[in-house]
Amino acid sequence: MAGTRPEGFVPGAHPIDAYGAGGFSFAGMSHRGSILALPSGIRAWGVSDPSQIDPDSLAPLFEEPKGAVEHLLVGTGPHFVPLVPALRNALHARGIVGEPMATGAAARTYNILLGEKRRVAAALLAAP
Repeated sequence: MAGTRPEGFVPGAHPIDAYGAGGFSFAGMSHRGSILALPSGIRAWGVSDPSQIDPDSLAPLFEEPKGAVEHLLVGTGPHFVPLVPALRNALHARGIVGEPMATGAAARTYNILLGEKRRVAAALLAAP
């Protein structure tokens, strides 16, 4: 990712082309590790375990303009892990519905909702 954009960031909303083997492909490039797919762009996300998913780790989501995201899909790795109450409350306060699921299902659902022009974001843990 060259140019003036921050390292680990590609601007704009992009579908997830592939996932697995510890990373994701999108926008003609690939990234090893977890990602946040936001309306403003896709960025590297330094979270590797569901226990790390909290309001602090999702700070970039909360920096999006109010109303830009109505639905957050949370890919929790190979298995479903529920969201902690503090995160559910923080999302609710911003008018965002958080929906945890396995990462593969979250990536597929993100692509569908993005294609429908829904106000969606995804927090996706890389799965082995």
